[in-house]
Amino acid sequence: MRKLQSQGVHHITIVGANRRIAMDFWEGVLRMPFVVEQPNLDSESESHLYFDPGDGRLITVFTNEEREPDPTRTSTEQGCVHHIAFSLSQASFRQAVERLDERGISHSGVKDRGFMDSIYFEDPLGLLIELSSYRFEPPLGSSHADVLLEAHKIRAQRGAYNIAEEHLADAIETLVMRSRASLSYDRSPKNPYS
Repeated sequence: MRKLQSQGVHHITIVGANRRIAMDFWEGVLRMPFVVEQPNLDSESESHLYFDPGDGRLITVFTNEEREPDPTRTSTEQGCVHHIAFSLSQASFRQAVERLDERGISHSGVKDRGFMDSIYFEDPLGLLIELSSYRFEPPLGSSHADVLLEAHKIRAQRGAYNIAEEHLADAIETLVMRSRASLSYDRSPKNPYS
């Protein structure tokens, strides 16, 4: 039996209400460019709107002008989506609370997640949205997932409860050591001031 190899998220599709609410939220609040509109090819009463979340992948929304918005929190039962997280730069993240407050959007405030910071709020249809900002940049040639995998190993080896910035720094150092050759025989830490 062979596996199917994923190469990333292609798109996420959300069942929306009407077109105006989808446009006002996805482009008007989260600034995702609206890039495609076509009929939902499986349901002729719906439109299929495509938005670019910033990485060229897609968030798509099925809309129907007859659907009324229901802001009740979406189901968190097994098999349901709990939330969708979007990446923000540190510069944008530091402005997120103020910008959500300007619009009167209720939110969680900044949450410390050890290796990232997060803010949670609901879209107009009750879907929980997370705005996230990593506290690190991966070294050249590595991904955020590479750093987190290595940081997890370090955290587990040290018996820490969750990944902290120390684990991230050590993980980045480990990845750089592995991926960058050196003519030095001894790459251990030194003190040139002693």
